[in-house]
Amino acid sequence: MAWTWRYESSDGTETAAAPAAQGFPTQSDAETWIGETWRELLDGGVDQVTLLEDERVVYGPMSLHPAE
Repeated sequence: MAWTWRYESSDGTETAAAPAAQGFPTQSDAETWIGETWRELLDGGVDQVTLLEDERVVYGPMSLHPAE
């Protein structure tokens, strides 16, 4: 079982970004990582992310833009 983030533009199109997507052993590890790197992803052109467990959508899309 692997937890991964799918990087998306604001229209939901999957996008590549740095740092490259990676797998995490737990949901908690994946959520900690996104909490530490969301600004870098946003600066790299990612507008939103979706959390996946293997191929199953756990939640998302979740915007990386600060709330107004």
